[in-house]
Amino acid sequence: MELGFIIIFWYGVLHAFGPDHLTAIADFSIGKSMKKTMMITLMFAFGHGLMLFLFAKLLELYALPESITGYGDTISSTVIIVMGLYLLFMVATNRIQLNKHMHENKEHIHIYFGKEHSHHGGSSASAWTVGALMGIGGVRGMLVTLGMLQGSSVEWTMVLAFIAGVSLVFVSFGFVILQLNSHVLTTIRNVRLTFSAAGLISVLIGSQMLMS
Repeated sequence: MELGFIIIFWYGVLHAFGPDHLTAIADFSIGKSMKKTMMITLMFAFGHGLMLFLFAKLLELYALPESITGYGDTISSTVIIVMGLYLLFMVATNRIQLNKHMHENKEHIHIYFGKEHSHHGGSSASAWTVGALMGIGGVRGMLVTLGMLQGSSVEWTMVLAFIAGVSLVFVSFGFVILQLNSHVLTTIRNVRLTFSAAGLISVLIGSQMLMS
């Protein structure tokens, strides 16, 4: 069974490299601190794995037609498009702010949405929710992978192996975003250009997924 866990782990790694997943991580992580970025990536991974587990269990019990399971991909695509449109709206209405201040003789930069900066954001919870919604789109791939393991059913241990694979990619990508946050997002102009690019990429990727 160890081979099965390895297969599921690598399925999680390959699954995480999907442009929709990396785009969602970027949309949530741009402009965030290291702690928030790592929390966002992990919450996205766990939400993704949990929802995939629940729906995979459902499909094990009930043979749903392709017309219904196909809605998972539609949901994932729609989530990405909505996120992209939201970022573009925030940029167009000048609702993305950058605040610089000194703390213990070090310059700190805070990027936030709206008129006032708040430390009580819901980014982690939102990332969990989006990860869960997008997990529906990966159910069929999980079941195909399980089909390689004769007589296997979806168990919690397999879900943890999948989450480990997904988390490896997401956390690594989170470190890339942290470099962007530290070295590029230092002026309001760069912030708005970066969020505009992220929003546009999200809309394009989501639209391409819907049409494919």
